[in-house]
Amino acid sequence: MANLVLYCQQFSPLEDAVLWELTSQAITKSYNKGDFLLRSGETCRYLYFVNEGLIKSFSEKDDKEFIMRFFSENVLFTVFDSYLNQVPSKFNLVALEDTTVTMIRYEVMEGLCKQHHAVETFFRRLVSIAATKMTKRISEMLEENAADRYRLFVEENNAIHQRISLGDMAKYLGITQQSLSRIRTIR
Repeated sequence: MANLVLYCQQFSPLEDAVLWELTSQAITKSYNKGDFLLRSGETCRYLYFVNEGLIKSFSEKDDKEFIMRFFSENVLFTVFDSYLNQVPSKFNLVALEDTTVTMIRYEVMEGLCKQHHAVETFFRRLVSIAATKMTKRISEMLEENAADRYRLFVEENNAIHQRISLGDMAKYLGITQQSLSRIRTIR
């Protein structure tokens, strides 16, 4: 839990009593490679903090997989549209490696936000960062060519890009695996 505490403190200083309340209500759970944390159609009820492992967020349509994001150690994430509105998710979350996460229930976070201004500030900043990253992702997909998208991904995710399969990397970039192989050869 120490990493979750340090992560939270980056966004907003939280008093020890608030941190204790948050961490005492958090749940730590392990998933095996290939296990789903969330399936499309289910409502996302948790914020997830990755203690160890790697997770992908993706949707499927007509037997095609569209990867939105990858999440690795020391990241707090959720499927925000489902989580914030408590509606069924259009996305899946699946462990790409054996993974351990600390989970914070929606009701717990809502209660803490109502009770503590610092938690509300923390959560607002977390949502703002997620919105900014989503805007950047959309912009890259619309404005950058595949080679530049790959270069940017490697630069920004150097610690995890070797842990992601070529097939998943190609899906994330929106290209075929053959195109990715050509880009990697040129690079």
